[in-house]
Amino acid sequence: MKINLIPFDMAVGRQKPENIIHRENDCPFCHPEGLTDIYATTEGGIILLKNKFDVLADADQLVLVETDRCGVDMPDYTTEHMRRVVRFGVAKWLEMETSGKYNAVIFFKNHGHLSGGTMRHAHMQLVGFRGDVDPSLFIDEEDFEGLPIVEENGVLLNAATHPRLGFGEFNLVAAPDSLDTLADLLQKTVAYICDRFQKSEDSYNIFFYRLGEKIGVKVMPRFPTSPLMIGYDLRILPSNLAEIVETFQRDWL
Repeated sequence: MKINLIPFDMAVGRQKPENIIHRENDCPFCHPEGLTDIYATTEGGIILLKNKFDVLADADQLVLVETDRCGVDMPDYTTEHMRRVVRFGVAKWLEMETSGKYNAVIFFKNHGHLSGGTMRHAHMQLVGFRGDVDPSLFIDEEDFEGLPIVEENGVLLNAATHPRLGFGEFNLVAAPDSLDTLADLLQKTVAYICDRFQKSEDSYNIFFYRLGEKIGVKVMPRFPTSPLMIGYDLRILPSNLAEIVETFQRDWL
């Protein structure tokens, strides 16, 4: 089986700050005046900067700070700010992809202590891999199949029937000129997860993909990962998927 295997620098990883569990620890994103290696900014406190903790080999790692306010997240943003974050982030991701510098570029978000993240302040990450990374292994086409929830202005939102992990996973597929609608539906999806999947303790991931000419986004509530997935790659399809679709349509659209 072909896999992408990325060396991870444990010595650097041990130096990474953490304030999701230890909330008393300082948050560097709350002090923008002290940030360095800033690549770009836009209104609303959105900042793109170099990640000081380059744990991945042969890669450029960037952090996209979503807001100048700590303790808030996507469900709390105004519609315009959410759209601004998505437009800015997607533009920088595609800019890196077309730069010719990388074999692959990934764009994602960790939120909460079950997500693999370490910082509470809302942020996303971009990583450009110069080394031997095969983007064709990132995703399978069927991973974006699902029960339709809504289709609006060139954006489809569904509940995944071929989840990567399971227990309630959402897909968005959007045309590149539909980023505002993508942002609106992404915000509603995150709000739904944070409200309805309490056992995830508000932990979730967002992953962006290129699907031909379209943009795919996976939104996953995070729980302790099933041992069936870890040991045998057995993915979990929840029995209440139709109920998830029904409650999303009824209460969030």
